[in-house]
Amino acid sequence: MELDPRTTALKARLDAFAGAGATPVPVPANRPTPALMYKVMGRLFAILAVRGEPSVILKCDPHLVEILREQYAGVGHRSHLDRRFWICVTLGSDVPDAEVERLVAQSYDLVRAGLTRKQKAELEALS
Repeated sequence: MELDPRTTALKARLDAFAGAGATPVPVPANRPTPALMYKVMGRLFAILAVRGEPSVILKCDPHLVEILREQYAGVGHRSHLDRRFWICVTLGSDVPDAEVERLVAQSYDLVRAGLTRKQKAELEALS
């Protein structure tokens, strides 16, 4: 499967986070997965589309969600996840690549901050 260059770059960035692991979104047998779920210590922080329109779903600070949706046409909502905390960023839209990188890092940091002390210690040992 050939990935969009932006998707490939973002996949490499997501794979680089300490403790981050990607699992394919479950689909019926003999169908290719549409996306990869990225988790840190079992907690979801990103869903990267690997088929169809290049996009990524990220956890976001609730205070920034509406601001980002108003500021960028490429930021919206596209899943069953709570729209108060999750945004969908269309890659290659009006959202600059640097802003996408910042939102990805923020998503990881938000989830990492919510880990238990034990999980944080385990994550630190992985780094």
